[in-house]
Amino acid sequence: MTMRLVSWKRWLCGAVAAGLLGGCSGVQYYGNPELPRPPSNTPLEYFSVNWWAALAPPQTLEYGPRETATPAYDAVSRTTVALTRDGFARGVGPDGQVKWKYKAGSRFNAGARVVDGVAYVPGGDGVLYALDAASGEEKWKYVAGEALATVPVVSNGLVLVASESDTLFAVKIADGQWAWQYRRDPPTGFTVRGASRPLVREGVAYIGFSDGFVVALSVDDGGVTWERSLSGAGSEFLDVDSSPVMDANGQLYVASYKSGIFALEAESGDLVWNTAVAGMTSLLVSGQVLFAAGDGRVDAYLAETGRLLWSHPLGERAAFAPVFAQGMLLVPTSSSLLFLEPKTGRSRVSWNPGSGITAPPFAAGRQLFVLSNNGYLYSLNMNGIDG
Repeated sequence: MTMRLVSWKRWLCGAVAAGLLGGCSGVQYYGNPELPRPPSNTPLEYFSVNWWAALAPPQTLEYGPRETATPAYDAVSRTTVALTRDGFARGVGPDGQVKWKYKAGSRFNAGARVVDGVAYVPGGDGVLYALDAASGEEKWKYVAGEALATVPVVSNGLVLVASESDTLFAVKIADGQWAWQYRRDPPTGFTVRGASRPLVREGVAYIGFSDGFVVALSVDDGGVTWERSLSGAGSEFLDVDSSPVMDANGQLYVASYKSGIFALEAESGDLVWNTAVAGMTSLLVSGQVLFAAGDGRVDAYLAETGRLLWSHPLGERAAFAPVFAQGMLLVPTSSSLLFLEPKTGRSRVSWNPGSGITAPPFAAGRQLFVLSNNGYLYSLNMNGIDG
């Protein structure tokens, strides 16, 4: 179903913000009682719904559907590229209509990356696909042989993508030919499901692994610049599955599931500070503030020193990678998309488009693209916040 009538959109937006809409085509919406307004006042509108498209609705007897692939967006063709659990990559136009679809070998673990009109699609079937973002035409594909698990990174004429088996592959952007790869042996004990997306800065790729190491690699040839163990001794839950982030001063931040958050010197890997908050799985840096999300909480730290600024308890097991959009910190959780004030951590609104959200949304200016766990793709217009 695609909704395009302006009058319906305005009604929908008001109902979402007020928490009045019980369901529409099987999609559930919930307001948040913490929304800062008297019950008699007009609801604050943080976003409006441009359209939605039912890409992979739950099937009969399907229990707990979960979509893990972040949408991507091609600004030139105005096409949203969505990868869903049914193994299809789809291109959705600005009217919410599906323009094309491409069948891969299995479901997707992570979203695509669009660069210069090409969508680089990491397949759970172990294949990296390069598709024309506007038409879905296949340009090339590379068979990695391991389930790919991160949004690809494009740099220095290469596409970098990591697998569930702790291998980072580098593939030539021009023709999909192998350039190099780097692999670490997983630990013998239990690990946290996930993989670290590499961060590339000035010809160096920084990436974490499930054995508790973070490694700096030369993008040109995959040579090791430095490596550092963050998780200490042991064999279980050592994972450094968070994607490293870097601030404007060139300081690197990485999270170990076991041992907490680390600030490191990017050139050497030397320790700057560590805060021993276990269970963090994703990081986001903005200015002088480092945001961390994980098991049951979202935190904000002063990036320079690691001092805790605020902590927001979630009341549930985990949060997924947060994103910024129009002055809001958006945190996907198993029950909803949570809108937080970055300065205070205060909740403004919680929106559940159906079965919660696992895949981080994708922000493109004022537009936000959200893929719900029940396979609905939404285009939102973000209105921002005051103060």
